[in-house]
Amino acid sequence: MRRSQIKCLLNICNVFIFVSNLKMKLLGNQISVRKELFFQAVLFLTVFLFYSFDKSNPLIEFHEIVFFLNYVLASLVINYYLLPKFIYKKKYIAFIISFCLLIGLVILIEEAILEKIFYSETRGKQFSPLIYNLLDVLPPIIILSGPKFAWDAMVKQSELDELKIVVKESELQFLKSQINPHFLFNNMNNLYAHAIENSSKTPDIILAISDLLRYMLYDCKSKYVALDMEIEQLKNFINLNEMQIEGRGKVNFSYNNLGKNILIAPLLLMVFVENAFKHSASSLIENIDIDIDLIVNESGKLLFICRNAYHVESNTENLSKGIGLANVKKRLELIYPETHQLNITDDNHIFEVSLNLDLKIQ
Repeated sequence: MRRSQIKCLLNICNVFIFVSNLKMKLLGNQISVRKELFFQAVLFLTVFLFYSFDKSNPLIEFHEIVFFLNYVLASLVINYYLLPKFIYKKKYIAFIISFCLLIGLVILIEEAILEKIFYSETRGKQFSPLIYNLLDVLPPIIILSGPKFAWDAMVKQSELDELKIVVKESELQFLKSQINPHFLFNNMNNLYAHAIENSSKTPDIILAISDLLRYMLYDCKSKYVALDMEIEQLKNFINLNEMQIEGRGKVNFSYNNLGKNILIAPLLLMVFVENAFKHSASSLIENIDIDIDLIVNESGKLLFICRNAYHVESNTENLSKGIGLANVKKRLELIYPETHQLNITDDNHIFEVSLNLDLKIQ
């Protein structure tokens, strides 16, 4: 390959790199500029080699570079002007008109200028039919422009995925922020009742609430917490709420603890336990019985069952429609979209929550 031909090829790449860099700076594309430049450079060189390849004459001729440069410039206009200005703004008619005018300009440059220079004695003497020009011009331009459209679509999809993650995290933070007021509202009444009676248990209740709030405000900032930590706070929460049904029944809490390497989204199970205490305490029955079972196997499969009795004539209508349960259902859908199964049943004055969950293992 002659030095002049190599220089022309380098000039083509330099023009493309300059325009690409400018475009990427304007768009603020999050995907590395170097990756797109490398991709496009490989594409342009590959297309050029196929375009110029001739078995009978393997050398690259200077006129082939010039003709190909005409297509490159047209594809750059399409990639970095027509696509963002018209296609991405859904101005399809304006794009079609602009595209047709651009193709007409490419054909005009090729027929009226380039062929006059390089094929003055043959093709340059007259204009070829339009159909032949289109078949000659459209394939390389479409091949050079199509991948850019696909690349931009990939970038937009990546940005959309990141936006979905941000929205999901914001929604989770909002749902989690609802738990603290919900928890305080349901426990302040209990604290107030003991304080009025000058109960000796009032300091213990305050300390228990303080520990739980500390856990909610500081330890629950992350998406997951250690299962043993969650169980410990669940025990604290059960002890706190047992005071509401003192002398009216019992609470059975059984669990197996497999260590700190198993993680769970914080405050999920606590909502179900709170719901059981709230409706049992407001029930008219005397023998309250709350059973809580938590079983986790070595592969991180969790089975959680919370069962409580209530009286049908108490104020426990629509047990499965509280703010806390609606909150936890939404959190399960966001954090464990395909790895949980929640069943809530209300049968024969027994309200039962059964949750199967695939936990995260460190």
